[in-house]
Amino acid sequence: MSASVRFFARKILPLFADIEVRGDVSKLPKGGYMLASNHLGRLDSLAVYYVIDNDDLIHPLTDKYKKYWWARIMTWWLNVTWLTRGEADMSAMRDFISRLKNGGVMVIAPEGTRSKTASLLKAEPGAIYIASSAKVGIIPVALTGTEDADVMARLKKFQRLKITITAGDEIYFPPDIKSVKGAERDAMLQSAMDEVMCRIAAMLPERYRGYYKDFPRVKSLLQALSQN
Repeated sequence: MSASVRFFARKILPLFADIEVRGDVSKLPKGGYMLASNHLGRLDSLAVYYVIDNDDLIHPLTDKYKKYWWARIMTWWLNVTWLTRGEADMSAMRDFISRLKNGGVMVIAPEGTRSKTASLLKAEPGAIYIASSAKVGIIPVALTGTEDADVMARLKKFQRLKITITAGDEIYFPPDIKSVKGAERDAMLQSAMDEVMCRIAAMLPERYRGYYKDFPRVKSLLQALSQN
């Protein structure tokens, strides 16, 4: 299944989209890591297949989409793992952690939903919990040009899409959460999640930064990038 998705991403998508990859994706590990990106639209997953060769891609998706026929087709094609919405789905969590430990690559949008404004929303810390439990690193990725509204507007006018995929140069390893509990653990998880999102924000144009645009960490990252 992964081969057919990758074929579409690499052979068919470029027929109607100009795709610019920023960052040295050749340095990506073969497996056993998480890829965290902003969530703009339905083409986000195909953009991931454009740059990743691993055949065990882990796609989580909330079960609210099960009612849509097109979602069921896409989830079959992408081998999506359903998540029960509004609760801690430990069965899915255990599956994610096991596959990561065995060399899978988890593709996740920590915001949890597509941004209607295309700018970053506050992210939930579930991705950090999974990565920390599996003892894997997180690679931040910034996407532009995959917004559903922009995609549809361009296609209706027979205009080519303009997609950018920017991969972070450093793998972020989340803190070990086993030794902390309660409010302290919650704060640690959110702080680590905010660090990943700030790294994504720093790779995005200003109008995409949303919730994280005024974080001091984003400003320091931007300053460091301007000096390189």
